[in-house]
Amino acid sequence: MEYNLFTKYAAEYNIVPVYKIISADLLTPVAAYLNIREGNSTSFLLESVEGIGRLARYSFIGLNPSTIISNYGNELILKAKDGTEKRNCNLFDYLKERINNFSHPAIEQLPYFTGGIVGYIGFENISLIEDVIEFTGKNNLDVPDSILGLYETIIVFDHFKHQIILITNVNTTEKNNLQKKYDSAVEQLEKLRNKLSKTNSYKSDFKSFPSTISEKEEKDFCGLIEKSKQNILQGDVFQIVLSKKFQADYEGDSFNVYRALRMINPSPYMYFMEFENDLKIIGTSPEDLLKVKNRRAEILPIAGTRRRGKNEEEDSLLEKDLMNDPKEIAEHVMLVDLARNDLGRVCEFDSIHLSEKMRVNRFSHVMHIVSRVEGMLRDDKDCIDALKASFPAGTVTGAPKIRAIQLINKYENLRRGIYAGAVGYIDFSGNLDMCIAIRTLFAKENKIYWQAGAGIVADSKPELELKEIKNKSAVLLSALKCAEVIDENLSN
Repeated sequence: MEYNLFTKYAAEYNIVPVYKIISADLLTPVAAYLNIREGNSTSFLLESVEGIGRLARYSFIGLNPSTIISNYGNELILKAKDGTEKRNCNLFDYLKERINNFSHPAIEQLPYFTGGIVGYIGFENISLIEDVIEFTGKNNLDVPDSILGLYETIIVFDHFKHQIILITNVNTTEKNNLQKKYDSAVEQLEKLRNKLSKTNSYKSDFKSFPSTISEKEEKDFCGLIEKSKQNILQGDVFQIVLSKKFQADYEGDSFNVYRALRMINPSPYMYFMEFENDLKIIGTSPEDLLKVKNRRAEILPIAGTRRRGKNEEEDSLLEKDLMNDPKEIAEHVMLVDLARNDLGRVCEFDSIHLSEKMRVNRFSHVMHIVSRVEGMLRDDKDCIDALKASFPAGTVTGAPKIRAIQLINKYENLRRGIYAGAVGYIDFSGNLDMCIAIRTLFAKENKIYWQAGAGIVADSKPELELKEIKNKSAVLLSALKCAEVIDENLSN
């Protein structure tokens, strides 16, 4: 971007991206991330697969956020380069205020995301939205309820054009010293380019030592399923999603787990996020929580699952079996209704519609029934209002949502944390894209944790629900195993 164009945008907007485009034919997002990554700092890598094995057009890398936003309940912690501030403040109120203060141009040469707020929002933040929910479970890992970074500098891989777009966003609220601000941004992009070009010999030496589930733990969990069925029979809820936590000790670099997981379980949302205090979030989620683009809100309920067949013929038979299963269809319809209700709280009533109804999406290992519910935000609502209305997803709570969460709090004695929360971004223009934090691990201090759940209904069989949880956990266990040998078998 030339200086005269920069000043033109600066006259109208308070956040202006300065960018540089370079060739990407000799570099991958994984290699680039390893080049720019710094020990015990905050950064992210976001990737996506569309359909079966087709990498989406863009991958995103972010580093050195100007502000790190975290919270423990209503205690909000803002860490910037000039110090740390603590406030008694609702996270969602802060995000709403911050996002609404941004104005950012849409530039044709740039992708849909050019920087903004990226990170995770933990499950327990529902208590900041609904006063009737107060969590009593232990937070035995001392992990914040959320960590989000305000990223002004990002690296974008355009896989269609085989280009890398280096972007740094300049705050032009103060209109003086624009030349100095522009020159500083250009210098920053050049430093970033030099970082990308360095040679990096990488070896993680990753090893993991998973814990096993005892018979007593299994028996106790089956007991919780029976209690949940009693709640359903009493009319408290229609469904409740109970989950179980797993863990493993590990040594070496957990980034190898991401490399393995993106091969084993390629998904629409793939992410590696690194934070201070040795905390990492690693995931490949198939399910979005909410998208807001140009004030159009969208939820894609996923419910109903079959494994992939060995060939097209078996795939078709399994798909037919799935679409003729009344239990799977009933659960899916319930979640579509829940999505309608969520959007109904923030969207124009006559704009809410089902744009796609019960199509089957085939992923690498499984197929799911997917629908799409859309609506236009009301004039007095924004992406944060839509997030509050849809958080957390009904697919990880049950229905009715509030009562189901109260029962989850009663039966699960540990806080869920990142599991079943949200991972994604909010950009400088008020657009949002967040997935549900499932098929997700988090690592801290040489321990790695993950969680899996099952939807309990009136006719659930405890042993089958436990089996479903183990099956969901299996893909993450496979990633841990694969991460140990990936350096020997592959090169990125």
